[in-house]
Amino acid sequence: MWQNERLMPTVRSFAKINLGLCIGPLRPDGFHALRTIYQTIALHDTIHVQVSRGSGIEIRCADSRVPQNEANTCYRVVQKAMSVLDADGKVVIEIEKKLPVQGGLGGASANAVAALLALERALKKQLPGPEKLRIAAEVGSDLPLFLIGGTTLGVGRGEEVYSVPDLPGVPCVIATPEVGVSTPKAFADWDLMMSGRVPDDSGDKLTPSSGSDRMLKFGRMISMWLNSEPQHSTGKILSGVPASGRGRAGNPLLDLVRTGIENDFERVVFPQHPELREVKSLLLESGAFYASLSGSGSALYGLFRSGDAAKRAAAKLFKKGTPAVATSTLTRQQYWKKLLVSGF
Repeated sequence: MWQNERLMPTVRSFAKINLGLCIGPLRPDGFHALRTIYQTIALHDTIHVQVSRGSGIEIRCADSRVPQNEANTCYRVVQKAMSVLDADGKVVIEIEKKLPVQGGLGGASANAVAALLALERALKKQLPGPEKLRIAAEVGSDLPLFLIGGTTLGVGRGEEVYSVPDLPGVPCVIATPEVGVSTPKAFADWDLMMSGRVPDDSGDKLTPSSGSDRMLKFGRMISMWLNSEPQHSTGKILSGVPASGRGRAGNPLLDLVRTGIENDFERVVFPQHPELREVKSLLLESGAFYASLSGSGSALYGLFRSGDAAKRAAAKLFKKGTPAVATSTLTRQQYWKKLLVSGF
């Protein structure tokens, strides 16, 4: 059984950004209802997995901020997968970390899915797709999107994902200010704002009952965008209206931006960290046709019309003291083509 124990499959662990994010009411399970469009990008960590004689799971990473015990999402996913596959052996997971830790780019979640895919190849066993999605959703809300890639609709608490027609690849800049943003605190601040106990500096009046209304509004915007795409029925999830099949003229990403999509976290994160608002402004001033916080931050991104414009913007941010890199979005086909590196 262990003749291939030296085999160490390697999988790239790509990041994501959120193209709009709407926070809805608190659910009975303690999570908030969410709606968002996830988009995978080319920045990535690298994951290596080896299975050999023995037992247990070992996490190796040079970055001291990465948990090396059961708190690590890779550990929990692999533990569940080994049980479902009825597999034994010692699993060693090596994480080459380049993505920011807790930066809003889904790094830990992407690591876990990459570890799962590498484990399958190390064991030469494969889980059914629905089973992989189930395990991923049990471990974290952001994990399932990385089993689809490209442009993905997220509903529920973000874990219920649907592939949508891919947006074309576009140049983008990822800015990673050295600011720590706590996602639980951001949600708590949102709840306080919704209750009226703290002000909302956006100018919009939010009431305790407006969460569902805002979800409906966001859903309608995304449905209008989706329904302009032929051969697509995902709009039914949001509006009950089937896709029109009219087709879409022009740039579909620009069409999405023109719906007015926003990231609700900006309303509570920017007042706490005004330097992040400044980074967003600088991205827009540098030519981005859309800029936003990703997830709860602290990473921000800007979308550009050309790779040269993105590189100039990244250099400008870096010169002003904000780490930034020019990259691009990944279509679903590109995502899966680039994901698997070796060991197959």
